[in-house]
Amino acid sequence: NMGKVTYLEHDGTAHPIELEDGISLMEGAISNGIPGIDGDCGGQRACATCHVFVDESWLPMTGGAGEQEDEMLERAPERGTNSRLACQIAMSAAIDGIVVQMPESQH
Repeated sequence: NMGKVTYLEHDGTAHPIELEDGISLMEGAISNGIPGIDGDCGGQRACATCHVFVDESWLPMTGGAGEQEDEMLERAPERGTNSRLACQIAMSAAIDGIVVQMPESQH
């Protein structure tokens, strides 16, 4: 199954793509050349370079950040209440249509 995700750059530029179920939003951004998500550690929750802001209406569907993810997000300069690591959100029917916004910088 495929689901839709829209990545919004800090300036509002939208990048809508389709992702297969089970693929993380970080992997989807990397493989589709979406600017603003680096994914330096390859999805190991060892960096915060795939930091995204989840549109508030989608937060209940993505669940909360786990402990290790939470620690990494502490290092993100623009952390907000809706901050998540894109490597920890996998595409599924439940989040088909999700919108995530990238911070101004990942470092």
